[in-house]
Amino acid sequence: MQRFADLLDELVYTQSRNGKLALLQDYFRTTPDPDRGWALAALTDGLPLRLPLRRVITELLSTRVDPVLFQLSRDYVGDTAETVALMWPSAALEGASGKLGLSEVVEALRACPPAQLAALVGRVLDRLDARGRWAFLKLIGGAPRVGVSARLAKTGLAMAFAREVTAIEEVWHALVPPYVELFTWLEGRGEAPAAQGQPLFRPLMLANPIEPPDWTDLDPADFVAEWKWDGIRVQIGAGKFRTHLYSRTGDEVSGAFPEIVDGFAGADVTLDGELLVMRSNVVAPFNDLQQRLNRKTVSARLVKEFPAHVRLYDMLLQGEEDLRPLPFVERRRRLEQWHAAAGPRISDVSELLPFADFRQLEALRAGARAASIEGLMLKRKASPYLAGRPRGHWFKWKRDALTLDCVLMYAQRGSGKRSSYYSDYTFGVWRSNADGGSELVPVGKAYFGFTDEELKELDRFIRNNTVESFGPVRAVKPSLVFEVAFDSVQPSTRHKSGVAMRFPRIHRIRWDKPAAEADTLDAAKALIEPPP
Repeated sequence: MQRFADLLDELVYTQSRNGKLALLQDYFRTTPDPDRGWALAALTDGLPLRLPLRRVITELLSTRVDPVLFQLSRDYVGDTAETVALMWPSAALEGASGKLGLSEVVEALRACPPAQLAALVGRVLDRLDARGRWAFLKLIGGAPRVGVSARLAKTGLAMAFAREVTAIEEVWHALVPPYVELFTWLEGRGEAPAAQGQPLFRPLMLANPIEPPDWTDLDPADFVAEWKWDGIRVQIGAGKFRTHLYSRTGDEVSGAFPEIVDGFAGADVTLDGELLVMRSNVVAPFNDLQQRLNRKTVSARLVKEFPAHVRLYDMLLQGEEDLRPLPFVERRRRLEQWHAAAGPRISDVSELLPFADFRQLEALRAGARAASIEGLMLKRKASPYLAGRPRGHWFKWKRDALTLDCVLMYAQRGSGKRSSYYSDYTFGVWRSNADGGSELVPVGKAYFGFTDEELKELDRFIRNNTVESFGPVRAVKPSLVFEVAFDSVQPSTRHKSGVAMRFPRIHRIRWDKPAAEADTLDAAKALIEPPP
């Protein structure tokens, strides 16, 4: 555990991307199997464990730490794992974490009956020092939050053994922790794990943002254009015997959309597209799609009320043939040909928009919001399907953001390196009361769009203007205005205001503007797009 604990600790305090990559490379090169595989799992998809961690920790602490003291400490520290690690009444010796192997801990947890889990966690915590306890809790919590994304962890792994990260991502979903087969291949001691012929997730090709005059050096004859729809990007991996539906990050979402899985069963293709809710051939608002997301299973009622549909963009594999090296126009021809012959009724192929020059594209984009469309996509005709975000191939040109002036209502501590700062902000707009007055009602929450210096200034303001505290959340005197940028406003039953912003971010801090002059709920509702 000691090496893993040291790695997490150093990653937290290393700010630069290159510094984090250097730490990851050293760890993967010098740590033996299977410890390094379990560490890789923790940094990417999470360990294959389902632990009721909150209940276990509560049960353990109830006999060891005063609950009021713990809650006060947790509110101040801002991180449960760090608070428990520091408060745990253990007499662990210096370096005790080194006596307990990472794989030993994981295997013990996997074999532990549920009724004995709390006792096992307590015994492990007793054998670790403060840093080891923190790392252990991060390990079993499922989200280390040390500033390392799954992609960065895989990049560090690839660099450690002079491989391409795309080669690792190509076989990633054919592997299971602790990835012994993967490390055998990376070190040149065996063949690459096989992915051919399996309906696995393949790394997606992403677009770069573009704005005029960025395209002055581009020839419009080299590109095709499509609408950028407001759904979620998905990949369909349909084999002869199994079909999977993946999100853009490779998470399987098949259980939430069984009709999509059934519709493509046996197709033996891998397809790229956009998941939407459609009624009578009209794309529904994103809020409708949200009713189906983040569910392991769905009822027949949800399937009927929010009918899923896939708008296909690209074909990556057909049978055993890999189409990704082919130019986009050839892949598109193959997709259209396949769909005309075998395409399920719950899908269609994205429309190509004719244009002669970029001025015509500007005219199309100008009407995107009125048509409830997110923007435009430009794809180079000769482009192969390349994993990641290669430059010069695909571009996205989103519609302009909307803005409202909102009042800061609540602030919450962040996590990781922001755990000492109030960095998550809930803001609202004014709603008229029956008695002629007005009140603030929340419309959104944001935690980015400001600099580190602005964060420090906001943190000071919040501490000096707190009117009430609710654990880690502070209610703030309604006196600070944010200019908030967002993509759209949608009806919401989860907000007291009845509306919610989509993709809100802090555009500007209006230190100069009186809170009374912020926008109203009527102004926010006026921005709700009517059904198409």
